Amino acid sequence: MSALVQFDDDCGTVDSQHVFEAIAADLLEKGYSINPNAVPADLLSELWQQLRSMPSHQFDSAGVGRQQAHTVNSFIRSDAISWIERDTPAGEDWLNWAAELQQYLNRRLFLGLFSFESHFSHYAPGDFYKKHRDAFKGQSNRVLSVVLYLNPDWMPDDGGELALYHGEQSQSVLKVTPSMGTLVAFLSKEFPHEVLPAKRDRYAIAGWFRVNTTSTGRADPPD
Repeated sequence: MSALVQFDDDCGTVDSQHVFEAIAADLLEKGYSINPNAVPADLLSELWQQLRSMPSHQFDSAGVGRQQAHTVNSFIRSDAISWIERDTPAGEDWLNWAAELQQYLNRRLFLGLFSFESHFSHYAPGDFYKKHRDAFKGQSNRVLSVVLYLNPDWMPDDGGELALYHGEQSQSVLKVTPSMGTLVAFLSKEFPHEVLPAKRDRYAIAGWFRVNTTSTGRADPPD
């Protein structure tokens, strides 16, 4: 696939404050938000170009759990990830945009969001991530999950949808097509979800806003 992609010019005029307010209003009303063309075109292009230039060895098999509890389990998920840091212009700009969203949501919804972490994800054809929650068992530090899709010309028949569930019900609330520039945000503890297998390579950024769980003798976020 060529790394040269044309983006909709309308994305270049994205009003971040308008997008942030739409996300906040949706979270307040229903706990999740879906926004096509949510980030500016120049940022989307930066992220896409970085992703397409990354060699495969920069991606690791994704696991479940954190720190000592982290394990790789191919029966639960089969994707590969690469954490995003501030060591590239695209990473810096993405994390700055996320920080602006964090500040807005804290002012608007008093969520107490403290930090943000995110990674690129790559699902090869047939890869999946079975139904799960982003807030780890026994922990409440992940509050808000976000996903930004990086898939130009994605067709409904390509599969790879994000299926969101409400509580423990078996039927999904909705399925989101992973189209280029679509941003999904949802409350981490409230919505079990899964990634359905796709027929082609599927790319995204997955991220989580966390609250501060610092206590005596333990700093958060942990090293």
